[in-house]
Amino acid sequence: MTLHAITVLGHDRPGIIAQSTAILGSLGLNLEDSTMTLLRGRFAMVLISEGAADTASIEAALAPLGSSGDLTVTVRELPDDQQTERRTTPWVLTVHGGDRPGIVSSVVAQVAAVGGNITDLTTRLSGELYLLVAEVDLPVDVDVDAVRAALNATADRLGVGATLSPVEADEL
Repeated sequence: MTLHAITVLGHDRPGIIAQSTAILGSLGLNLEDSTMTLLRGRFAMVLISEGAADTASIEAALAPLGSSGDLTVTVRELPDDQQTERRTTPWVLTVHGGDRPGIVSSVVAQVAAVGGNITDLTTRLSGELYLLVAEVDLPVDVDVDAVRAALNATADRLGVGATLSPVEADEL
């Protein structure tokens, strides 16, 4: 059994998810993880699948998705590496304010500086208002007040607001 990362990017239209997942199912692949969204009106999907099919077979089966030129499909085998278990606690980071270059890189650098890991990140631009929502895993022994202070200092420098909140168990 191998893991594959499959990406589908391009012009949005009804049925992309249904068609692509049906193809993967017909190959006996199990969807282990996925994310799908529209980015500035463009379809974007990443799937992690597991099964016995090889990369070439998956690419050939998915080729009809991109045959009209409006979608780009890629398939890449993932190494079978074991993930090490880290002791972390889940948090939600929100940032909002006027749009400007450097918001994402500056804010997530503060999380990385304390050994934190971004596990999900979404940004949206609505007119001049920029919104970032990130799920963050922080090491259990991190000084959360110091992280908040660093995030607030960065946010102040950027002219945006930032909030770091614990995730309640029922929110997962």
